[in-house]
Amino acid sequence: MSHLVSNRKIAANLIMSVLAQIISIVVSFILGFVVPKYIDEFQYSYWQTFILYVGYVGVFHFGLLDGIVLRYSQYDFDELDKPRVRSQFQLLLTFNSILTLIGCIVSAFLFDIVTKEIVILVSIGVITKNIFTYTSYSFQITNRITKYAVLVIAQRAAYALFVVFLLACRVNDFYWYCIADLFGDVFGIFLGAIFNRGMYFGKGIPIKECLKECWINVSAGIMLMVANFSSSLLVGGAKMMIQWRWDELVFGQVSFSFSVSNLFLTFVTAISVVLFPSLKRMKEENLPDIYTKIRNIISPLLFFAMIVYFPGCWILEKWLPNYSDSLVYLGILLPIIIFSSKVSLLTNNYLKAYRKEKLMLVINVASVLFGMAIFAIGAYILNDLEFVLYFLVAVIMLRSVASEIAVTRIIKKRIAKDFLIEFVMTVAFIVAVRCLELWWACLAYVCIFVIYAIIYRKSIAALLHVFINMLKRSKSGADSRDKL
Repeated sequence: MSHLVSNRKIAANLIMSVLAQIISIVVSFILGFVVPKYIDEFQYSYWQTFILYVGYVGVFHFGLLDGIVLRYSQYDFDELDKPRVRSQFQLLLTFNSILTLIGCIVSAFLFDIVTKEIVILVSIGVITKNIFTYTSYSFQITNRITKYAVLVIAQRAAYALFVVFLLACRVNDFYWYCIADLFGDVFGIFLGAIFNRGMYFGKGIPIKECLKECWINVSAGIMLMVANFSSSLLVGGAKMMIQWRWDELVFGQVSFSFSVSNLFLTFVTAISVVLFPSLKRMKEENLPDIYTKIRNIISPLLFFAMIVYFPGCWILEKWLPNYSDSLVYLGILLPIIIFSSKVSLLTNNYLKAYRKEKLMLVINVASVLFGMAIFAIGAYILNDLEFVLYFLVAVIMLRSVASEIAVTRIIKKRIAKDFLIEFVMTVAFIVAVRCLELWWACLAYVCIFVIYAIIYRKSIAALLHVFINMLKRSKSGADSRDKL
């Protein structure tokens, strides 16, 4: 059994993971802001349709990979029963290959040309996405965050370089950009196989035992998988409703807004990757205090980060005038980052650490069902796109509050005042963006944030103290290297 993780180890893992996500941000910047500049709006919309649906092919491991995470995240790499784990990989690869073949055959007979191309590419993504997930999970659960960072950098860099090559060649066909995405996965899998010797091919356990092991993993992970995908389905469901109800250009405009919002969530994903294996290895009595400390850091930081919206809007309007409507939608959607971040970074990880997957599932599924019903009313009865977006923010906020109430009851903490203040901040931001000119809205939100900062001055002072200490350590390290 692995040793408990020290604070220094967590910090080192966190830094490596954040470095990897810096590369992800650069790639996301290229995909989000450069590609729309050089391909037409219809091709961009088709590309975003592929990205929307390929994001859900992970359901086709049916919780197998999540079960492996839950059952093996306390082991180091050398302690893993590799024949047992790789037999699960081989079973997954076989099943996903069959699904891909079925998808390609069905698409040949049932769809028009564009839809056929999207379905075939998504079907191929069933293999590449799930195998890449297996590869990345194997690094996360064994706490090899440095190698995980290299994997992420390689996958994202390969994707980006392919896209840059396409842009340099003035390629306007959406399917090439989809192929670039799949190529990044394949490259990442190839590199991961080098670090992960013994995790893919070779002698496994007997087939009967393999199927029994698969059933145990699926039983352990299915609820977590459904909870995770139902969580992402809140946003995805709204996007699907928009794609079904409105034309390609409207969907492209809204998709651009979501892409910009996702940039803010990239760093949170990095921290979340490190946090769950670390929480699993910590003493349970330390978890409540850590929850409070993390929450007191991320909320002020994210509310401050939303100020970037205002200069960002001014720049984007100059750079991508065809997507000016997207900036209106972005002003509505941006507060999602506050509540999605807390769910991704805090509540989901804590519910998993306390093995409350059923509770997590109930909260997420109830949120999705409620959300989809409201989105359908907005789309098909009211025919109001902004209604759908407003209620997407509202439902994500409600899910976040419900999840935090569940966690705080377990760890015996009270944060009701924080919920109310965060709701006021969110409403104030949206009202300012929708009712005022850009720079007046910026001034209004800055004033509101100053009031927020006064209320949470202790948390912000602690956050500044952390940054100052990091800078001092960085400077002292540089001075030591200079002396050498």
